[in-house]
Amino acid sequence: MTVQDRRRRDRGPKGRGLDDVALREVRALLGSRERRRDLLIEFLHLIQDKYGCLSASHLRALAEDMRLSQAEIYEVASFYDHFDVVKEGDVAPAPLTIRVCDSISCMLAGAEDLVAGLAAGVDPNAVRVVRAPCMGRCAGAPAARIGDREVDHATTESLLDMARTGDTAVAVPGYTGLAAYRAEGGYQLLAKMRSGEVTAEALMATMQSAGLRGLGGAGFPAGKKWEFVRSYPGPRLMSINGDEGEPGTFKDRVYLERDPHRTLEGALIAAHAVQAERIYFYMRDEYPAVLHILRTEIAALEAAGLAAPGFIELRRGAGAYICGEESAMLESIEGKRGLPRHRPPYIAEVGLFGRPTLNHNVETLWWIRDIVEKGAEWFAALGKPGHPGVRSWSVSGRVKNPGVKLAPAGVTVRELIEQHCGGMADGHVFKAYLPGGASGGILPASMGDIPLDFGGELAKQGAFVGSHAVVVFSDHDSAKAATLNLLKFFKHESCGQCTPCREGTGKMVALLQKDGVLDEVGLRDLETVMRDSSICGLGQAAPNPVNHLLTHFREDI
Repeated sequence: MTVQDRRRRDRGPKGRGLDDVALREVRALLGSRERRRDLLIEFLHLIQDKYGCLSASHLRALAEDMRLSQAEIYEVASFYDHFDVVKEGDVAPAPLTIRVCDSISCMLAGAEDLVAGLAAGVDPNAVRVVRAPCMGRCAGAPAARIGDREVDHATTESLLDMARTGDTAVAVPGYTGLAAYRAEGGYQLLAKMRSGEVTAEALMATMQSAGLRGLGGAGFPAGKKWEFVRSYPGPRLMSINGDEGEPGTFKDRVYLERDPHRTLEGALIAAHAVQAERIYFYMRDEYPAVLHILRTEIAALEAAGLAAPGFIELRRGAGAYICGEESAMLESIEGKRGLPRHRPPYIAEVGLFGRPTLNHNVETLWWIRDIVEKGAEWFAALGKPGHPGVRSWSVSGRVKNPGVKLAPAGVTVRELIEQHCGGMADGHVFKAYLPGGASGGILPASMGDIPLDFGGELAKQGAFVGSHAVVVFSDHDSAKAATLNLLKFFKHESCGQCTPCREGTGKMVALLQKDGVLDEVGLRDLETVMRDSSICGLGQAAPNPVNHLLTHFREDI
């Protein structure tokens, strides 16, 4: 035996050894579930929920049980924020986690003070305090989550008290369940579709006449999307994008917490129209109450014979804003990192598992029943001239009454503030606003009479409504501080796949934080590169707030 052979023998086998106890624990958790590659993220959630983290021994055991390489397991587990990967020798996180939202609306409401107060008031061995991106509770800012309990208007005292008492279980609000929904005529439209009384062609024509558009950000006409998907040979699939991660957006959460079956019926109708074989409902992990409601009501649909077992498959996100981009979401449903795909081909042709896929936002599906029952003309007439339809606006920030506001397409932010939100908060003067969350840019109050809708004058100003998240700023706020908050969010949430976005967001944050005169030439160069060469909308839209800061808020630089 050579010296090299003896050294190899003494080192033992390469790689991480398999722990038999961990393997038994993982197999007990997974039970009889089929060991499919696309269920990897669901299996990681099972381990994280049970043990509070993803230990090296459990990840090794999962790789063994699923017949996957450890590299595949680790690259997925480490991509998502809500998975705590603990390597050998590292200390597991504290048994209780308090997540404090530090996105823009919560920043205005004092999230920094809340984080500081909690950090000084907890035992770090028992409670972990972490910053978190938008939790969709912007109307109740500052927002936090302790365990599975979501908290509006959080204070240091309330959170510490909940930690002491163990009041951390999910709190499910009252909502319209299946029986109550059916008593009010629910699922009758679905029955008419299935019986042939209402045809798919008639339904698509109705959606077109109503002017219903995708309300998750892109605004693509719903009826036209159905036509595209139907034009490609089956088998076809459908996905629902419930990853409402745009800062300032919370309308989908509100609808699902109040009347989930409007979205579920809309989904079953749309799936029938395009002859989809299965629906994958992707819901963000930041909404534990919504996840509980959906599990309960999907099971109720199956028990009532309205949906075949497994036809609607609920998938749970794991903390990644990029998965709001439709192709990144499909990658996540397939059990991978949420990396946006290059296009073309578009997902209508080559989508989930390579099949033609119809993808819709929660609110878009929510309107389908009303549009058919009340008529396309009814829905179209709810908007302002030239802007068909009504929209759900998530309004937060310096207004008296924040919340989800039903208002016409084409409404102005000034009208939203005065007519729907009770005016500005006491002692505050309207200064600026985000027309479409973090991505939509930041405009001054002097542009507060621009109609809010897809395209039009708003687009000419380099802004957009996106997911209809409106955040209002006052004379108490700095446009530069707001821009820095938004860019920090983009830096954290960049998937890292393409260099312009990965490096550009970080460099923009560094330039905004630098003392002295802003390097405007450097910022403008970064803006151009990011817009021209980023793979997806995150990198392309991230410079919007910077562009508007330099253009409209010179006094704040």
